[in-house]
Amino acid sequence: MEKIPAFCSWSGGKDSCLALYHALKQGYDVKLLLSMLAEDGKRSRSHGLRPRLLEMQARALGIPIEFSAATWARYEEVFIAKLEQLADKGIKVGVFGDIDIKEHREWVEGVCAKAGMRAILPLWNRDRSELLAEFMGLGFCAVIVAAKNDALDESWLGRPLTLEMIKDFQHAGIDASGERGEYHTFACDGAIFKHRVVFETGSITKHDEYSFLELVP
Repeated sequence: MEKIPAFCSWSGGKDSCLALYHALKQGYDVKLLLSMLAEDGKRSRSHGLRPRLLEMQARALGIPIEFSAATWARYEEVFIAKLEQLADKGIKVGVFGDIDIKEHREWVEGVCAKAGMRAILPLWNRDRSELLAEFMGLGFCAVIVAAKNDALDESWLGRPLTLEMIKDFQHAGIDASGERGEYHTFACDGAIFKHRVVFETGSITKHDEYSFLELVP
């Protein structure tokens, strides 16, 4: 059977990484990763990662990456325009790492439909702690690069995800996957990586409600 061409909505974190893993296992031909940047193009929208790090990640995965940049106000408009370009190149499916927030699913399905695509969400309605355990059980590695200030303090930044951390998250009063934005990660090695992404940790900056850790290639 011919594989269906797809793109993966790519934050660089654990959930998009695990969703990509499952899409590949299900037989989708993931042609590229798509990452959205802030309007100045210097960092990724949600995780605050430099494009160069995401490019290193893409090379380690063996999948090309493309970027679009937008303000929050124009995010949907720019995203749909990019999907329409991908659809013109034969991409038929978008892969997303959302877990169980209904509004997120409705949004990704809506924007894909407007571009003539179909959205798949391989992690949908899975138990959040089980997903984190699966991620690490498959040999994936990730570090925390952003923390919401009212959920986690700066001491969490730079810490690698571990199974023991599930209890730490519960003690801190947040869910294991951070689905509501309590923390964000950078995946650097594991099941579908051809080699590890090597980086050093740098300074911490604050923006809006978050603290971000700079990763230096």
